[in-house]
Amino acid sequence: MLLFTPGPTPVPQNVRNAMSDETMHHRTPEFEKIFEKTRKHLFNLFNTDEVIMLASSGTGAMEAAVINLCKNTLLSVNSGKFGERFGKIAIAHKLKNVEIKNEWDTPVSIEAIVEAVKADSSIDAIAVQISESAGGLRHPVEELAEVIKEINPNIMIIADGITAVGVEKIDVTNIDCLIAGSQKALMLPPGLSLLGLSNEAIAKIGAGKGYYLNLATEIKKQRQNTTAYTAATTLIIGLLEVLESIEENGGLDKLYEQTASRSKAVRTALEAIGLHSYPSTPAASMTTIDDENASEIRTLLKEEFEVNVAGGQDHLKGKIFRINQMGLIPVYEIIWVVNAVELCLAKLGRRTYDGTASKVFNEVFFRLDV
Repeated sequence: MLLFTPGPTPVPQNVRNAMSDETMHHRTPEFEKIFEKTRKHLFNLFNTDEVIMLASSGTGAMEAAVINLCKNTLLSVNSGKFGERFGKIAIAHKLKNVEIKNEWDTPVSIEAIVEAVKADSSIDAIAVQISESAGGLRHPVEELAEVIKEINPNIMIIADGITAVGVEKIDVTNIDCLIAGSQKALMLPPGLSLLGLSNEAIAKIGAGKGYYLNLATEIKKQRQNTTAYTAATTLIIGLLEVLESIEENGGLDKLYEQTASRSKAVRTALEAIGLHSYPSTPAASMTTIDDENASEIRTLLKEEFEVNVAGGQDHLKGKIFRINQMGLIPVYEIIWVVNAVELCLAKLGRRTYDGTASKVFNEVFFRLDV
């Protein structure tokens, strides 16, 4: 079965091999060396002033960011389940929350952010997804961060990059906290989250807040190549293998280029066979198709063509399907996916199969002049 859900993504064999060795104790010089190497790679990946690893899902990092960087009012952008989650985290911690809500295919307007900030001087942090995976939407995070910092440089910009880090180069110039998760473009099992922090964020964290999710405690310990509490040793060993594999395969720039080419090729191929891309500004992390036969297509893909893709949630359940574009994906696998989608349409009586999807994919991905 080919796993093409946008998280968890497939774990490469060499990474599984690295994680299958004997369990290592986290308070040893041997593991500290692994931790130090991993941190060095992460600074290159995040390009931030500090990087923290937490033994948690991405939601743990989201909560850590909110409680440590928002002291009064959070402005949260809700264009999907994960944007909605930021607001719920703020409310759970008795912080005030101002929400900008859009349909799941619609990116936030910078003007709406500016208007909200100017209308409420208590807003001291903004939380937004770079890639909102509920619908495969890309928000203009770098642009809105730049505009907000010009208005008030003290407002913290929290960017959820869980389906963006490792997918594309992110300009962190005006971002104070960039969040990632292990089970997405980093090609690991779930259970490890990461935060890239600016010096301004570190200053605002101060003594930190919370106990397990106290970022001040983690910053102090991780600068010593250890963690405040039990480290996710196996996942960190796997993460080092992933990051070294990326370097061995041409580095981050090549990964970003291949991901962008793959994303464009998949979307173009599926549109060429009559399907419609759901978000108005698609993220590179996944291709999201809205279709009246979305459920039937997913079932056929899984049962007849050994391809597992994700569906939709809430009001989009049964109305969309989402195909992963993250990680080191063999070209022959993704070609089979678009070909299988075309075969599904033929089985549903929607169109006669003629190989258009794979042909268009090849033309776009390999930039063939045909």
